[in-house]
Amino acid sequence: MVHTLPKGLGMRTPPPLLLTLTLYLAGLGAAGQFSKLAVSFVTLTEVYAGHGEAILGLAVSLISLVGLILGLVAGIVVTRIGARRALLAALALGAVMSLWQATLPSLPVLMVSRVLEGASHLLIVVAAPTLIAETTPDRYRPAALTLWSTFFGVAFALTAVIAPGVIAHGGLALLIGGHGVWMAVAGLAVLLVLPRPVMAPSPPSRVSLLRRHVTAYATPGIATPALAWLCYTLTFVSVLTALPLLTQGTAPTWLVAIAPLVSIGVALTVGVALLSRHPARPVVTLGFALCVAVAVGILLAGFTAVTVILLFACMAFVQSAGFAIVPQINPDAASRALANGALAQMGNLGNLTGTPLLIALYQGAPVLGPFLFLVIAYGSGVAISWVLGRRAVAAMDAGPVSVD
Repeated sequence: MVHTLPKGLGMRTPPPLLLTLTLYLAGLGAAGQFSKLAVSFVTLTEVYAGHGEAILGLAVSLISLVGLILGLVAGIVVTRIGARRALLAALALGAVMSLWQATLPSLPVLMVSRVLEGASHLLIVVAAPTLIAETTPDRYRPAALTLWSTFFGVAFALTAVIAPGVIAHGGLALLIGGHGVWMAVAGLAVLLVLPRPVMAPSPPSRVSLLRRHVTAYATPGIATPALAWLCYTLTFVSVLTALPLLTQGTAPTWLVAIAPLVSIGVALTVGVALLSRHPARPVVTLGFALCVAVAVGILLAGFTAVTVILLFACMAFVQSAGFAIVPQINPDAASRALANGALAQMGNLGNLTGTPLLIALYQGAPVLGPFLFLVIAYGSGVAISWVLGRRAVAAMDAGPVSVD
């Protein structure tokens, strides 16, 4: 059976499952742009011996900095040139950058390549979920976007399993080069599976970027998923990173690996089941509310294996509904691309600031500090998804959103 896109998009697509898996392949490649250096960081320090760990850490995090600065800009680019074209360009650029990095160039050259790779990453994580939302029937869309929400954790887990053997066989160059091949294959798959859309080019805009940002974040449909995702990302990576401190060294070695997998498992099972019966917005609110309850339990019992796993299980509801909410409160592809761009921007802000903030609060108040950090983040998530989210639902009838 051939499935047709919603009226007006001017293209025909293969079955939604094939399309979603193809776009997920691209998402794994985007996450691999982080994981290939993060997982192999010790090897990276050996290859670039003589350079401090701090500057090499910057090489890993440069992609997040690009996303923080240009997240919404990526959404605008996708609306201008089209999601398919943006995705293909991003995958091609990502493949070239990885193959370039596989030559193990000098550190300044590596840094330049990471900035360009950041642009590639950003366009992928904006264009791919926009395409999933546009090409998947309403019935399957929440499940497809829940699957998409797992790409980061799955890619890190796969890299952690594969990287040691690859590095032992061919060094860091083979690992990075292999990622470049993955990106090229993903690009070819997208080219073959996703037909060319027929769409009129958007006219250039004379509105300043600052004004576009203000307008976008003043729009409930764009701001709600982005700000809710900020509340989520503030805590996800930071809690994992700070676990040795938070547990005072008592955390079992398996906890850091198991907690994200629990979150993925709950998202793909219970999360999908909830989203098949309820809109995404109340599922996000429920997830944050449950996280607040677990935070209270952590205040009473401390960070134990049980409380940490419970926390990540509850965060799974936010993860599963975080992308699914975008098409439900944004009426067209353009506004959805902007929302995904803002979501990427706020996600990078949370990833960059969450860990140092949590550690600083822990050092100031080892018990109360982390509790306040979690409660404020999750409580804000409840307020944003409930209050601002209701405004977004009410504004759906207003039609497409423009930041021009």
